[in-house]
Amino acid sequence: MAHRRRMAAAAIVASLVIVACGGDDDEDTTEGTDAAVETTAAAGGSDTTAAEGGSEGGGEFAGTTVTIMSSIRDVEAERLEAAWADFEAETGIDIVHEGTATFEDDLKLRVDGGDAPDLAFVPQPGLLNTLASDGKVVPLADLEAGVLENNGESWVGYGTVDGTFYAPPFGANIKSLVWYSPAAFEEGGYSIPTTWQELLDLSQQIVDDGGVPWCVGAESGGATGWVLTDWVEDFMLRTAGPDVYDQWVNHEIPFNDPAVIAAIDAVGEIVRNDDFVLNSAQSIPSTSFQEAGLPLLDGECFMHRQANFYGNQWPEETTKGPDGQVNTFFLPMVNADDPKAMLGGGELITAFADRPEVAAVAAYLTSADYANNRLALGNWLTPNKQADISLVTDPLEQQFATLLAESDVFRFDGSDLMPGPVGAGSFWSEMVEWVVGAQDTQTTADNIEASWPA
Repeated sequence: MAHRRRMAAAAIVASLVIVACGGDDDEDTTEGTDAAVETTAAAGGSDTTAAEGGSEGGGEFAGTTVTIMSSIRDVEAERLEAAWADFEAETGIDIVHEGTATFEDDLKLRVDGGDAPDLAFVPQPGLLNTLASDGKVVPLADLEAGVLENNGESWVGYGTVDGTFYAPPFGANIKSLVWYSPAAFEEGGYSIPTTWQELLDLSQQIVDDGGVPWCVGAESGGATGWVLTDWVEDFMLRTAGPDVYDQWVNHEIPFNDPAVIAAIDAVGEIVRNDDFVLNSAQSIPSTSFQEAGLPLLDGECFMHRQANFYGNQWPEETTKGPDGQVNTFFLPMVNADDPKAMLGGGELITAFADRPEVAAVAAYLTSADYANNRLALGNWLTPNKQADISLVTDPLEQQFATLLAESDVFRFDGSDLMPGPVGAGSFWSEMVEWVVGAQDTQTTADNIEASWPA
């Protein structure tokens, strides 16, 4: 296994060396690649990592350093670095990672101050767009074909600005999920719904049986309301489809377009129905995101729509997965045979330096080879469909990985793609007013449309 990983790393490095040196013709490129693979694979190298004082491996880039900035910290950062240790040893590149809780502000300061990292894991396509438009980012166009093959057209689009490909994907998260209690479903004789109507019917059946189907909470400090915008985004994908979704987030259709009205109204069939929501719709803005799903453990509700990262909110002793206290199912499409649309997010590998070793690290980090190393360490998802998800041993995480791999459509969180005054402003606040019945759907959409920057 280690030998195959090293050969893959060598092949990536070799291909980047040829690109950097500019081969004269196809024949020369082939010969150069073969020679570089043999040389790099044979070089071996120590397993010394940055944490131990720098990489001392052999290879084409021995003695070089590549810096990476991200929002990843603590245990996740340790796993991040462990997964690329083989690559460091094989290539001689010392990868130095800096994780920060204030990533966007810190990155902006570094870039504006002329002290940008070599690479950054950027979590919003909108931020990539700004950086690229300002001429701060180095294109990674040589990776575009591989991203198209391994990750799909959506990810190519998120990494492209004005027709130039800049940023391949790194990790991902998924949001089109419903958490539930397998034991409660079994006791009630309930089946996992496969269509929107089945989900509504199940909700009503739970009410008829004396239960409360949904836990919903949208309080999140200054970001209160984002939970509700996630609901709308999921239903825009389900009721309007991905093409209209793209038009919506790009403002090619207005926010008060009939398609948006229909999606918000669909959400309202659940979250504005006091019979369906624990403590009624009025409680949603004051129920914290972190605690909203916890009553599911006590049988106070049966379902909670929230992303895979909500798994970190359950008490430490909670068992998860098909045989656990909590599990998840895919938020169904309108029709069972509709293409499966997954709402989510992720990071884009963004380069600020034009050096061969930087390009080599970027290529490795978007490869199935890195993804496999990282998947084996747990608590991570990759959008790379060539990755071996059998390496994921946790049953719940394996479900997440399978759902992502089997998705026909992937779309980034819409509010993250919209201008800040809308996506992190009026969309949040107006949905709060809407959910408590202070205004109707049309007024809500009209108000958000009016806030869109000219």
